[in-house]
Amino acid sequence: MVDKSEIIFGVRAVIEAVEAGKEIDKILVKKDIQSDLSKELFTALRGKMVPVQRVPVERLNRVTRKNHQGVIAYVSAVTYQKVEDLVPFLYEQGKNPFFVMLDGVTDVRNFGAIARTCECGGVDAVVIPMKGSVSVNADAVKTSAGALHTLPVCREQSLNTTIKYLKDSGFRILAATEKGDYNYTQGDYTGPICLIMGSEDKGISAENLSLCDEWMTIPILGNIQSLNVSVAAGVLIYEAVKQRTPDKE
Repeated sequence: MVDKSEIIFGVRAVIEAVEAGKEIDKILVKKDIQSDLSKELFTALRGKMVPVQRVPVERLNRVTRKNHQGVIAYVSAVTYQKVEDLVPFLYEQGKNPFFVMLDGVTDVRNFGAIARTCECGGVDAVVIPMKGSVSVNADAVKTSAGALHTLPVCREQSLNTTIKYLKDSGFRILAATEKGDYNYTQGDYTGPICLIMGSEDKGISAENLSLCDEWMTIPILGNIQSLNVSVAAGVLIYEAVKQRTPDKE
């Protein structure tokens, strides 16, 4: 059931929200919408990083029975940041950046749990794609135990392009994959890194995996073939914490 406080419905209301700079997670529009006002909406969205999905009117009706006029916008629970802005800022602060990138992770609770671990482990940002990713909504914030109120989330048009930018910026890209070359404990997590986690069913996409500097795997000793992605992320993040934290005498 959708929390009605998280949505805006009606073409004019959504246009006003977009023009006011409100952070929109995604917009659903009736697939055959053709009104002049809807054209105004698409004009307002031009150049904006907002996913738009054309859907049957029945789906819109399931969200709200009020007069949505064929348009519903989901308001994001966070303000997204840009990797290109965050990286130089972190370097200027003298930090050793640590990013976690999620490729195809769509489950809200998994995302919230990963965000919570990231915050506890000192991760500087979580990076997600604009399409084919989780919706950062109130459920995600709740599952993160509030971590998403402080942990930067970067939503990027292309993860592939973002990976190339990070590599050019001095990051090493570490992949968690069943195709890994060696045990995750043998990876090098020191220095600027971006750890990529894929979805449990498909893993990291081939085009993104090909850009990674290290392919690492977590040993599976039982009969089930994979860990929950949030658990796997926790294992790897805390291996990074171990390597990046100076030993105390």
